Amino acid sequence: MRDAGLVGRAATLYRRVPGIEKFFARHQNLRADSGPPAGVNEQWVADLTYIRVAKEWHYLATVMDVYSRRIVGWALGKNKTAELTLRALKQALRVRVPQRRMIFHSDRGSEYGAHLLQNELERHGIRSSMNRPGRCTDNGHMESFFHSLKAELIHGEEFNTEHQLRLALSGYINQFYNRSRLHSGLGYLSPVEYERMAA
Repeated sequence: MRDAGLVGRAATLYRRVPGIEKFFARHQNLRADSGPPAGVNEQWVADLTYIRVAKEWHYLATVMDVYSRRIVGWALGKNKTAELTLRALKQALRVRVPQRRMIFHSDRGSEYGAHLLQNELERHGIRSSMNRPGRCTDNGHMESFFHSLKAELIHGEEFNTEHQLRLALSGYINQFYNRSRLHSGLGYLSPVEYERMAA
């Protein structure tokens, strides 16, 4: 190999994290056995996505009520952390009152598995639910929202500051998506209209 100018590449070794199987055994996909929610604040889903600001990535954490597809909490930051996901959850908890033993579903990212977030869920009597391994479709509602967000707001736009992006997100989520955007799955009503009709 040396004569031919070739250099070997070592395989990356992964160490098993102690207790990881026990942790994920406690966080199954509860939505898979629950069926669709019958009302608001029975099932929330959460996820993160990234958006470019100037030459940096910023991260958006969101919380959606599955019943109405309404975004009930969101937070924007420069770092993909448990603190960011906790901020989005706390915003949702300020404006909504979870049903007893409500399901909070996310992917298996460390930002959602962190004690910081899990302790907040437990404090409010909320059950943590997570995607099955390798099954991102388990969180299809959030994936669909991010697709709409990027197609309708982000694509083709340039954001030079976090403040500029924050204003754009606030207008899109709070005014357009929640109040005006029609959803075929809601009988072509907006999330706010659907909740009003169901009340």
